[in-house]
Amino acid sequence: MIIRILGIGQFKLDDRHIDILNKIDNQIVEHVSKGREKEFRADLAKIISMIQENGEAIDPAEIIPSDIIVPPADMTLEEARQVFSGEGLIKG
Repeated sequence: MIIRILGIGQFKLDDRHIDILNKIDNQIVEHVSKGREKEFRADLAKIISMIQENGEAIDPAEIIPSDIIVPPADMTLEEARQVFSGEGLIKG
């Protein structure tokens, strides 16, 4: 799976990590819906860190469509309400 982290770059991530990412993504949806900014920020940082640590960075010169686009860590809670709703970033 190809994942883009806005402001950082693209990573190739083995599909075995998707269930864990989806679980964190669902937690973020709940944090955002309840206005829990501290928890939202912590879990967003966790997703970004996990992708960077477990994924393989893709050369920026290479153009590959992303399967998932993760927002930057500095997004506001208001911006997050538009992104982290329903099923969140990861469907399923």
